[in-house]
Amino acid sequence: MLNLEIINNPLIKLKLSIIRDKDTSSTIFYQNLTDIAMLMSPYVFKDLNLIEKEIKTPVSEAIGYDLQDKVLFIVILRAGLGFLEGFRKMLPEAKIGFLGMARNEETLEPEEYYTKLPKDLANYKIYILDPMLATGGSAIDACNKLILSGAKDINFIGLVGAPEGVKKLNSRFPNVKIFLASLDEKLNNKGYIVPGLGDCGDRVFGL
Repeated sequence: MLNLEIINNPLIKLKLSIIRDKDTSSTIFYQNLTDIAMLMSPYVFKDLNLIEKEIKTPVSEAIGYDLQDKVLFIVILRAGLGFLEGFRKMLPEAKIGFLGMARNEETLEPEEYYTKLPKDLANYKIYILDPMLATGGSAIDACNKLILSGAKDINFIGLVGAPEGVKKLNSRFPNVKIFLASLDEKLNNKGYIVPGLGDCGDRVFGL
């Protein structure tokens, strides 16, 4: 059984259709990517723990809530930057770390070039942000690095994924929950998701 949740929401489907269209401009692409992240948030964060506190409304006293969990977003550069804003709008309390990984176009394997993480990873509920789960290489490398650095609670949030990448990530790290807006058909011989949406980083930044 795959540790995978496909978020089946009509609004996400509509916005994902806009993103998939090759003629969609970079501006509209980014706007809809941000919207999708916000729409995914209630499903992704449904298990966060809250702590009660007393508040005063204009009428009376009431019970309010603070976030009990320490949340950390790990952004996989570059494409993950385009995925960050929507989640950060919903959880501005979250800390943000970065892993820079570029795909070697010959081997299709990720090559790390930048890391910025907090020291106390074991204390965080971690969400890796990377819109594309293709071969699974970047996600697996990210999980490896986080676990070696002390992380205990890791989740992966993607936009679209290929079955090959999902199965590979799940087989290596069965306790990592995977959230996707769509599980696509397959990978092509260049390691791109089909039907996918092309190179998400290029489309976010207009390259």
